[in-house]
Amino acid sequence: MSQAVAITGAGCLCAAGMNLEEAFAAMLSGVRNPQPPKAFRSDLADKTPVFEIRAALPVSGNDADLLRTTRLAIYAADAALADAALDIEQMRGLKVGVCIGTTVGSAMNNEDFYREFRAGGEPSLAPIKRYLRSNPAAALARHYRLDGPCQVVVNACSSGTDAIGLGASWIRSGVCDIALVGGADELCRTTYNGFASLMIADSAPCKPFDVRRRGLNLGEGAGLLILESSASLTRRGKVPHGFVLGYGSATDAYHLTAPHPEGRGLRRALTETLATAGVAAEELAFINAHGTGTVDNDRVECRVLAERFPNIPFLSTKGYTGHTLGAAGAIEAAISLVCLKHGKLPASAGFSMQDPQLPACPVSVITPIAGPFALSESLAFGGNNSAVLIGLEVPR
Repeated sequence: MSQAVAITGAGCLCAAGMNLEEAFAAMLSGVRNPQPPKAFRSDLADKTPVFEIRAALPVSGNDADLLRTTRLAIYAADAALADAALDIEQMRGLKVGVCIGTTVGSAMNNEDFYREFRAGGEPSLAPIKRYLRSNPAAALARHYRLDGPCQVVVNACSSGTDAIGLGASWIRSGVCDIALVGGADELCRTTYNGFASLMIADSAPCKPFDVRRRGLNLGEGAGLLILESSASLTRRGKVPHGFVLGYGSATDAYHLTAPHPEGRGLRRALTETLATAGVAAEELAFINAHGTGTVDNDRVECRVLAERFPNIPFLSTKGYTGHTLGAAGAIEAAISLVCLKHGKLPASAGFSMQDPQLPACPVSVITPIAGPFALSESLAFGGNNSAVLIGLEVPR
């Protein structure tokens, strides 16, 4: 039975651009400019570069007090709803759900509160109330006055992909007429220092799958998709941009941060994704790999891709966006849809020298693609592995 769920809108912002087309154009031109962070201070001697959004986000009304992750989500949701030609009044009386993935979720931005509390003081609870008010899914539901199911997914770096998969299941099961799904995450001093302490942050621009890769660069942003039921499409006379065709998720149960050496969970997740989509491996136009630039992740992922999908082109877009953690899977799903629409892939930024230990290489130049199907995958701490299959059409 077809698992297809229509995508009628997509919105995205990241360091590559404040909307999908702008980000895609920057990728095609090869533009990327990671720099030391400006939004927060770090005492690290070696300031690793990040992909920071420098443009100001609009702030108005009751949203003025929301934390940055949530404001990123609202910005992307506004763009997705506009792309879907949906407004708040059109959603009245419909079952509209919100499912948002995040990792940082602004949880670590109240250092002054924790410092005063640990010193025995009685700090104001305003920062905690602001944090609770900034739950990204609840804030989106409140912002658009939606009363359908509301869920935040916190599953490390697969969160955005998992949110898309869960939201699609709401549409298929009839729980929702429309679902706002995706992910959002901001740069944060704690995660910045944390990844440096793990020694998996590159002091230069990241180089996914390259022999010289030394780690990731963090980024920030949000990606949102609007999913709709067939009944809602008919009622609105709307033609979808594409479809979420399949979703799979599996865990390695191997290590807190490292992937299983043979990609055990990733293989299972990919098998489930293709099976639920009804698409064969050879039908894929391309694969949007997780491709963080860390030594272990790229080695495991590349070996699985070479074995399961020989001759299928793949790339990592994190060379343009940085690793946006809980937002990564959603941003990459949206970018995958745009790549299918335009029939081409940007070069995998940062890659220029093949690693002799890796059996395949990402695309190193702008590459034409043929076919309506793309796979976007996420590998995460805790051994979490998830993937979604995006298509411009429903497989026959």
